[in-house]
Amino acid sequence: MAEPTTALKDTAACGTQPAPPCTLVIFGAGGDLTKRLLMPSLYNLAGAGLLAEGFSILGIDHNDGTDESLRDNLTQTLEAFSKDPTSEFHADHIDPKSWGFIRDRLHYLKGDFEKPETYAAVKQRVTGSAVFYCAVAARFFGTIVDGLGQAGLLKQEGDGFRRVVIEKPFGSDLESARALNARILKQGDESQFYRIDHFLGKETVQSIMAFRFANGLLEPVWRREYIDSIQITAAETVGVEERGGFYEPTGALRDMVPNHMFQLLCMVAMEPPNSFDAEAVRTEKAKLAEAVKPILPEDAVRGQYTAGTSEGRDVPAYRDEPHVAKDSVTETYIALKLNIENWRWAGVPFYVRTGKRMTGRRTEIAVLFKPAPFKMFEDTPTADLAPTVMRIQIDPDHGVSTEFNVKVPGPQMAIGRVRSGFRYKDFFADRPNVGYETLLYDCMTGDATLFQRADNIEAGWAAVDPLLEGWPQGEVTFYPAGSAGPKEADALLARDGRHWLGLDGETD
Repeated sequence: MAEPTTALKDTAACGTQPAPPCTLVIFGAGGDLTKRLLMPSLYNLAGAGLLAEGFSILGIDHNDGTDESLRDNLTQTLEAFSKDPTSEFHADHIDPKSWGFIRDRLHYLKGDFEKPETYAAVKQRVTGSAVFYCAVAARFFGTIVDGLGQAGLLKQEGDGFRRVVIEKPFGSDLESARALNARILKQGDESQFYRIDHFLGKETVQSIMAFRFANGLLEPVWRREYIDSIQITAAETVGVEERGGFYEPTGALRDMVPNHMFQLLCMVAMEPPNSFDAEAVRTEKAKLAEAVKPILPEDAVRGQYTAGTSEGRDVPAYRDEPHVAKDSVTETYIALKLNIENWRWAGVPFYVRTGKRMTGRRTEIAVLFKPAPFKMFEDTPTADLAPTVMRIQIDPDHGVSTEFNVKVPGPQMAIGRVRSGFRYKDFFADRPNVGYETLLYDCMTGDATLFQRADNIEAGWAAVDPLLEGWPQGEVTFYPAGSAGPKEADALLARDGRHWLGLDGETD
């Protein structure tokens, strides 16, 4: 194997230019998203030299505050997160130059999101290009966009731009997603709205397209003739904990499937776009999402964690978490069998699972190839030939591994299993990243490739809507915290003669 090489240089060397000057207006400046993810991302962008001198931030929230109080508060939280091993943000120390660049540009405005005078005040303070970030509860998305539009804040003049970033969940079903799309598009053009999914900010997710389409070895076999099935997993060891108020009416299906899981599905299964132009890529993703057959209840398993042991400590049941009903039937785990009705994937099942309080933290896409014919080995001391498995690892490790069959050394023909692969950190410079850096930079530069278009959002909800409507009321299975999920999820694959891959990275 070739020696690892450093493929990334500094910003100037690799030709990446700072984003154009703009004001980032954050609605929800006092919230967890701003503190935990947006500020560390901006700090990292500043350290990489990707923010212009004319960049500024206006934070808006309903509490009393000043520029200095916002700066002090965010400085304290950034320092705290840098020392927290469970945080996405890790740093040996806070670089005073990088944070100073952000801190000096922080400004505060007290405002009620539902009052016109808030937007009038914003208009007085924002000139030139601007990005409006909705780091708020979903119920405020439409309200904020209405306020911006009615105040004239979304009008674009000359070379300037006005863009809006909308977090998930974008709707709670197909009807509400369509209604929200219709509402925001009354105030601006589709090109101005950036529906964000932080999964697409992960470097490995972005690399799936390069991995698939830049290697002639893969594309010829990336189809139903050679692939048996695909498993997409997003398993977490953490529980709901303090987020019960949000999670109770949402659940794992709404929280994860039409957005995160469908984005991974689109990346791995879409047709090659004719270019890497944003609209070309987003069109192919939308086509793929529209080809997913509506999911029926018999192809789904809902689970909820009970008390158990996770990472060596006792943890409570979901029903005993704060702000959760004692008789809750909200699912914290979902497993699905998906079918794609197009020429490339007809007959290939896609198995999707995501859950909290599972035995391991793992996000990956596993491609299981059809096994080789067994006949020539039938008179040799071999077991059934296991399929070749390619794993695209997204979290916590970043890389690709392939498991395949070889001959075991010795006088007899015996088949053994080996693994080959790479980790990104062995070949490329490791850069600070909490997952939002690329997305924020792309929004400021006008690259919408990694953001969802209205039709992509609605296609995801169209696939899961029959499931939301068809689930028997009050039906949920249970699994102990620290396990791999409910046994019913194993049965979902067993009826097809298949099984889930291990969450420890093993095939069995």
